[in-house]
Amino acid sequence: MTKTSKIYIAGHRGMVGSAIWRALTAQGYTHLIGRTSAKLDLRNQQAVNAFVAEEKPDIIIDAAAKVGGILANNNFPYPFLMENLQIQNNLIDAAHHLDVKKFIFLGSSCIYPKFAPQPLKEDYLLTDSLEPTNEWYAIAKIAGVKACEAIRKQFGKDFVSLMPTNLYGPHDNFDLESSHVMPAMIRKFHEAKANHKAVGLWGSGTPMREFLHVDDLAQAVLFAVGHVLPEHLYNVGTGSDVTIKTLAETIQQIVGHTGEIVWDRTKPDGTPRKLMDSSKLRALGWEPQYSLEAGIKDAYAWFCSHQSAYKTVKL
Repeated sequence: MTKTSKIYIAGHRGMVGSAIWRALTAQGYTHLIGRTSAKLDLRNQQAVNAFVAEEKPDIIIDAAAKVGGILANNNFPYPFLMENLQIQNNLIDAAHHLDVKKFIFLGSSCIYPKFAPQPLKEDYLLTDSLEPTNEWYAIAKIAGVKACEAIRKQFGKDFVSLMPTNLYGPHDNFDLESSHVMPAMIRKFHEAKANHKAVGLWGSGTPMREFLHVDDLAQAVLFAVGHVLPEHLYNVGTGSDVTIKTLAETIQQIVGHTGEIVWDRTKPDGTPRKLMDSSKLRALGWEPQYSLEAGIKDAYAWFCSHQSAYKTVKL
């Protein structure tokens, strides 16, 4: 691949896709293409096939997905399963049949079993049952991983899957009904800061979570664009995790809120721990750069400067 290779980023306006676009542009890639969902419905197989046939990209990066936190996954299981299957299957199949040279599929650490040994290794995929609150999304992403593996195995094509841990950063979804834990906390503490009223959070605060700044994931994608990776599946994480309680207290301190934190133990905690083993990708040369505190400061600064236009995802 060269700096003039045509690269299609599916989901280029989302948090992940926009970070990948920035990273590629900064490295001198000059032929990036994207389409909004209004211009190209990735759930429509005919539309996707026609687009790929016309544009003939050298690389497709699949950063498009229907995503959300525990509440969204739990309340809307069917679209989280079906729409993600439609999006990724259409892209993968079009890339295969229309001879796209490289395909990079992005998933999530939720593909691994709920009670898998920690840290999570790529080999633990499909060894036990999933976390029930987001199994619909996880099953879709597992199907994408296996589809890329099958194409790689049968046809020898450069299709690779990157599984990031919990992501955050600029262009995140801050809608309280559908967001993940960190953006939800950032918004809650910010909105409570004016009078320092109590902030209610789900669960017990005891689960452990790993967080990766989206720009670090973008650098992992950039690495995959520039190299032929020897295996089909790679974890992408920092290698360290914190309790949700520690996360909340860190965000509270950065935001400047001094009120009480109230934990609602009637709400689900989700998986007890999800720390990923990212040693395979790190051994090849990729390393994350953001500390958790520096990353949260960056995400909060972006949130504060986009108060009138930050992204929400209504379900």
